[in-house]
Amino acid sequence: MEPLLRLEHVDKSFPGVRALVDVKFDVRPGEVHALLGENGAGKSTLIKIISGVYKADAGKVFVEGQRVEFDNPREAQASGIATIYQELLLYPELSVAENIYMGHAPRKRFGLIDWPGMRRQAIEILSSLDIHDIDVTRNVGTLTVGNRQRVEIAKALSQNARLLIMDEPTAALTEADVQRLFSLVRLLRERGVAIIYISHRLDEVFMLADRVTVLRDGQYVGTRGVEETREDDLISMMVGRTIDDLFPKLDTTVGDIVLELRNLSRRPLTNNVNLTLRAGEIVGLAGLVGSGRSELAQTVFGFTPADSGEILLDGGQVQIRHPGHAMNLGIAYVPEDRGTQGLIRQMTVRENVSLAILKTLAKGSIVNRHAERALAQRSIAQLNIRAYSTEQIVNKLSGGNQQKVVVSKWLASKPRVLIMDEPTRGIDVGAKAEIHRLMSELAQQGMAILMISSELPEVLGMSDRILVMRQGQLVAEFDRDEATQENVATAMMSEAVTEVQA
Repeated sequence: MEPLLRLEHVDKSFPGVRALVDVKFDVRPGEVHALLGENGAGKSTLIKIISGVYKADAGKVFVEGQRVEFDNPREAQASGIATIYQELLLYPELSVAENIYMGHAPRKRFGLIDWPGMRRQAIEILSSLDIHDIDVTRNVGTLTVGNRQRVEIAKALSQNARLLIMDEPTAALTEADVQRLFSLVRLLRERGVAIIYISHRLDEVFMLADRVTVLRDGQYVGTRGVEETREDDLISMMVGRTIDDLFPKLDTTVGDIVLELRNLSRRPLTNNVNLTLRAGEIVGLAGLVGSGRSELAQTVFGFTPADSGEILLDGGQVQIRHPGHAMNLGIAYVPEDRGTQGLIRQMTVRENVSLAILKTLAKGSIVNRHAERALAQRSIAQLNIRAYSTEQIVNKLSGGNQQKVVVSKWLASKPRVLIMDEPTRGIDVGAKAEIHRLMSELAQQGMAILMISSELPEVLGMSDRILVMRQGQLVAEFDRDEATQENVATAMMSEAVTEVQA
């Protein structure tokens, strides 16, 4: 079958960086073609060339066998190419119908917008996608993330898109929205739409894709039929080495109780929680979205101080009224949203790494830049942060390297208790393995770690004990040896709530 899109010998460079080198890629009508690679592998650059945001320095791009050179995204759209980015490009104050037909609204005589016709056509295009639960008159800003994403897809198809590029489409979705998206992707494939699907989640690739192409360090590694390959093969292609164990859990000697919670409550999402955390121990906290996991962490760290109950460190009761108290007590918190809660993205690696201990590096209002730079250099070496220097702006780093900067910021405070909320969300498999290895090493050195994760393989692979939350309460506890994906998942979704004394 003739590819809908084909790229040959594509190069792209930026100052000091060769982003793509001699890359080839193609996608066929009615195919889901997964594009994989670590953060920084060149995926984003490649899709921006396809969608007209960048022009290639060298190489050729063909659409239906005809060579094209896009000067801007509008030209790519005119050729039937649409891109749905992680940050959805919709107008929240406008209606669903207005967003779908932005820039190409149906017109009446004298060029007036046909408002009833636009709403009618919006309903028709949503119905063609088996979407019947979205009111086209509602403002997009009132919709869930999953429904906004479906509006983005409808918008693309309203412009007769024949190739849909989906960049990490499930990163911010609930499980129900993920399943709706999968159904929509399969429907589009049946209708002959070509889809380029970018995801760090390999299970999604095996569920949806027909073929998969891997990039590494800006270079083409290979293309495989999904039915002809295995997860281990793809990981090896992405990172250039075999990762025998994505969860390198080291043996540790579990010590005394460091942190204890007794009937801790911060209503409505933290209710009478009892929990212990020991030195050298990684405790995994599992639960569905909305179960109260992050809210519990934020209460312990003082973002939302407890209404009642006790927090004990080394057996002594403490009052944590704000994050400063928690930091002074040796508690650190790596938040779920690194972009808005963990980093100041417009600042450098050096400035971010020193944030938690800035007072110790300053005399009055004067910061010791030499000490700050030395700290950042040690962090870059310790965590293998891929930055050209301590002065690189954090926002220019890949997601995995941004996460390492967040972790290094808190390690600089030398905590005894480290709370990690979704520590590997949105980062590639190589960076995940490095974060997991660091966690194991920290536990081996005696640090107590509370890890919150929505990925059951991560919870099972890294935890010494697993606690399960539901509706703000702990409902189950499993030792590492007895925990399975089935019994943890059952506890997460069970209607029966039984308080656990940890």
